[in-house]
Parts: sequence; structure tokens; C-alpha cells
Amino acid sequence: MHFAHLSVTLQQEKIKTMIIKNSEFSISAPNVSLCPADTKPEYAFIGRSNVGKSSLINMLCNHKGLAKTSATPGKTLLINHFLINREWYLVDLPGYGFAKRPKTERQKIDNMIRGYILQREQLCNVFVLIDIRHDPQAIDMEFINWLGVSGIPFSIVFTKADKLAPTKVKSTAAAWMKHLEEEWEELPPYFITSSSNKLGREEVLDYIGSINESLTADANA
Repeated sequence: MHFAHLSVTLQQEKIKTMIIKNSEFSISAPNVSLCPADTKPEYAFIGRSNVGKSSLINMLCNHKGLAKTSATPGKTLLINHFLINREWYLVDLPGYGFAKRPKTERQKIDNMIRGYILQREQLCNVFVLIDIRHDPQAIDMEFINWLGVSGIPFSIVFTKADKLAPTKVKSTAAAWMKHLEEEWEELPPYFITSSSNKLGREEVLDYIGSINESLTADANA
């Protein structure tokens, strides 16, 4: 089962911001069956190629070299697990929709992504990264709607907010969520981030921390 009931709202009482004391690479797996055997909570990050995923992961963990950044889009080809505070995993998933790959390779990556998301029982939330400079793209909407239909808890993370004026950032995010309202009765949580100035870091970590607290309370009930 997925932890759908643990997707908490941002209106919840604010908890103390999580301090990342330790972050380390754990394993790269070609499929879900080879992911870590333990049952620590997992939080997956995914988006289109060149959305700034590695930079965001490094910013959240305050560890520059944790996720490898590259000038070439679409370099993440495996399911990468990073162990955080020895308590939970941050999972770096391959980007979707990289058209320059051969069709057979794109299908293999797509199967890897969907297999992990649908089968990984300890997956608590999928963070879908969106470059805030761009209007809603069909491929992003298809992936988001697939998560919804599949009953997977997810949040939206707008990246590269430093590339736009603050007023433009707010209006673009609002337009994005309004677009989602056309198909969604209840909107997912969203975060506005910038890897260069650490905008949104506290909010994303607070959200993960609140889910972890819910898990602990549930286990102790």
C-alpha cells in the first residue's frame, strides 16, 4: 500500500525545520526489486530533463556534490537512493520525456519509473519538479494526472524561481494551479524554490518532516 493518508497539508501546525545532519549516497538501482531492502520512508524527486533536479537535491541536503549535476540533460538513468540523517531516503528518479533517446530506451526508463512509483510500499511522496519559467506542458500534465489516477501522494516543486521577478513567480505559479483546477477537485501542495538562493528549502523539509512525524505517531499509536 502507499501512504496516501499521510499526505499532510501545509496548513498544519508548523514544526521545527528539519536539520540535515548527514546525507550520503546509498545505491543506484536499475529497477525497484534492487532498491534498499529496509523500510525507511522514501521521498522521490522527478521532473523533465534539465529542470534542475540535481541542484535542488544538493540544495535541500546542503551538500554540493551529493547528486551529480551535468551540462547534458537526462543523465540520471537509474533509481538513486540517498540516505538522509540515517532515517529516510531521498530518491532521485530519472527524468521523463527526454525525446533525444531511442524509443526503446525511453520505454525502459518509463517502465523503471512507473515500476518504482507503483510498487515501492515505503514511498511517501513524489515531488514533481516544474521549471517555473515555462507554461504547463502536456507531458507534465500527463504525468501529474497519472499520479492522481494511481492514487500516489505527490507535491509540485517549482524550480528556478530566481530566473523570474518575484511578482512573475507568484502569478505563474497561480496560473499553473488554476490550470490544474480544470481537472482536479483538490489541488496538491506546491512549493516555490531556487537552488541558487535556497528559496523554499525550509518549506520542503518541513513538509517531509511533518510526514515523518505522522509516520512515527502512527507507528506508536
